[in-house]
Amino acid sequence: MKATTLTLLCLTALTPLAHASSPDAWAAYDKTVLASCTKASGLKNAKPVGNAAQFDDRVGYTAVLLQGQYPQKHMKGAQGTELCLYNKQGKTAYVTEWDSIRPGAKAQ
Repeated sequence: MKATTLTLLCLTALTPLAHASSPDAWAAYDKTVLASCTKASGLKNAKPVGNAAQFDDRVGYTAVLLQGQYPQKHMKGAQGTELCLYNKQGKTAYVTEWDSIRPGAKAQ
């Protein structure tokens, strides 16, 4: 009887740890990440390519690949690609050019 009671108490204590984020919470998070990355991007009409890469919480980042157009006149509206790393704890986005990821783009 004591073992059953102890097991029940342990399971009850661990139950709050098993709750995952709701689909609505993930959608809100994805929207926040995309807005932050788009704002940090230097590209015009920046759009995500595929889905965000959710790294483990120990890493603390979400990665988003963006494509858009370079705004500089000398670029003449050329297509560009940028990688955005969103820091989960600091809620900040860091962006770098990553045109070499595109097929047919010349690595520099």
